[in-house]
Amino acid sequence: MGSHPCEAGGALPAPVLPRPTIQLNILTYKLYWYCVDFNYKVWCMTWQEFTALLVLATAMSFTPGPNTTLSTALAANGGLRRAMPFVCAVPLGWSALLLVCAWGVGALVLAVPLLAWAVKAVGVVYLLWLAGKLGQVRQLSEASAAALSVGFWQGVALQFVNIKAWMLALAIVSGWVAGRADSTQRLAIVVPTMLCFAFTSNILYAAMGSLLRDWLCGPEGTGQRLRMFNQAMALVLVATAIWMATL
Repeated sequence: MGSHPCEAGGALPAPVLPRPTIQLNILTYKLYWYCVDFNYKVWCMTWQEFTALLVLATAMSFTPGPNTTLSTALAANGGLRRAMPFVCAVPLGWSALLLVCAWGVGALVLAVPLLAWAVKAVGVVYLLWLAGKLGQVRQLSEASAAALSVGFWQGVALQFVNIKAWMLALAIVSGWVAGRADSTQRLAIVVPTMLCFAFTSNILYAAMGSLLRDWLCGPEGTGQRLRMFNQAMALVLVATAIWMATL
């Protein structure tokens, strides 16, 4: 007679359970709509809208302007580390301005001619003053954020006296945020996106300015190239101020 498996000290074979039939098409269907619903709740905008936002952010952030010009000039004269307070101030100030416009203040500023004129006048005068200070710097030893009076808080304030920034912030709010049932969620997407682009563009411009630092010293540290570079940056600020005055 054969012995029982338990008597022989062997283990009983595991029972073979029937496998449930998985309907792959139903699972795929449910997973798809779950992702769509999750994507809607998180992004609250179509991919076309988000792509348009990225294109606008790229065009406005990486083209030369007062922020990128000052980031380049500060890094070229004082090094990347000294330019970092201003570089960090730009995205913070821009984000604050965007939030202010989302709360309706931007429309008020542009709707009241006296307020719009005041913002424009202060911005133009400040840029012209900065251009004059920058154009006078002839040696690296003379240049610093303190000497140019452009620190962290000045960088934040600069965003609020830039009429171009007000118009852009208002355009973004009206195009992507205002009048939507999910405006809060949309704002939670727009603000970090623009903050990231503002920081990236300014840090790249500052890095380029820092790389030019040794070359700008010129032969035997004469500073001739630095003087010409600062004068060119000053002219860019003057041109920006004139352009802002015509808006």
